[in-house]
Amino acid sequence: MELKIEEISEKAGMIIGEVEKGIVGKRNVLEKAMASILAGGHILFEDYPGLAKTMMARSLSSALGCTFRRIQFTPDLLPADITGTYVFDRNSGDFKLIKGPIFTNVLLADEINRAPPKTQSALLEAMQEGQTTLEGVTYRLPEPFIVIATQNPIEYEGTYPLPEAQMDRFLIRLEMGYPSKKEEVEILRRRKARKKDNFSADRVIDTATLTDMQKSIEDVHVDDSMRDYMVEIVGMTRKDPQVDVGSSPRGSLALMKLSMAYAAIHGRDYVIPDDVKAIAVEALSHRILLKPGPWIKGVKTTSIISEILKKTPVPKVK
Repeated sequence: MELKIEEISEKAGMIIGEVEKGIVGKRNVLEKAMASILAGGHILFEDYPGLAKTMMARSLSSALGCTFRRIQFTPDLLPADITGTYVFDRNSGDFKLIKGPIFTNVLLADEINRAPPKTQSALLEAMQEGQTTLEGVTYRLPEPFIVIATQNPIEYEGTYPLPEAQMDRFLIRLEMGYPSKKEEVEILRRRKARKKDNFSADRVIDTATLTDMQKSIEDVHVDDSMRDYMVEIVGMTRKDPQVDVGSSPRGSLALMKLSMAYAAIHGRDYVIPDDVKAIAVEALSHRILLKPGPWIKGVKTTSIISEILKKTPVPKVK
């Protein structure tokens, strides 16, 4: 069922509001995560431990009415631990498929970079095609299917950095950031009030409604000037002297899809430059590779995208 933009905006606001009962002071992050979900993309959270990444993933899945599974990635994790495997059934005399945790709506891949590349690759087909292949048989995954992965940016010992091909599968990379003093005090107050560590978000919509919202996002208008603006931004990543490999056209597509979803969340059926600016850093910063010099000096890809946004002429909205 096709939904009006006003309905999408209202429901998205209700979902974000429900999650905010447990997550304090992160509306900007929640809006971008919601935009990624509406755009049908996967999310990578890269931040320090203890900043409520797992709580946000669990709360979002509950508010969306989705099934949720969590995998703790470790060096000894095998691909079959994610996708599942066939087990011999003595009663029937046949091999029976035991489905893995990947058969869910929202999959939290916690500390994804702690598993070896072979295990990480078990997610690639699922993230791109919405399916997984076991013993030559392809199985469709539930719809919607969303991977929310986390990784710690400060501990590299015993980790396996995500290859560029897998990084590119994530529509957006987000950082939670530390709360302000006022927000942290509020976190303590809410924890004391609910008398338990865990926060349980109530269901706001169901998976059928979420699927309708995702389909309805396609009705958001993107003007030719806006498409030119997006492509210009992505093209600048390929020309920047500090960048070794710029973003592929997948980055342009990410900008467009996220901008459409972000506009809908804010009640508009058309994209404006502010929508692109709002999500460009998170949509593109993980899609570029720095040259050795800037990388050694500690230059951040986020700062490069921010500078590109400042340099790129903004089109006028007609």
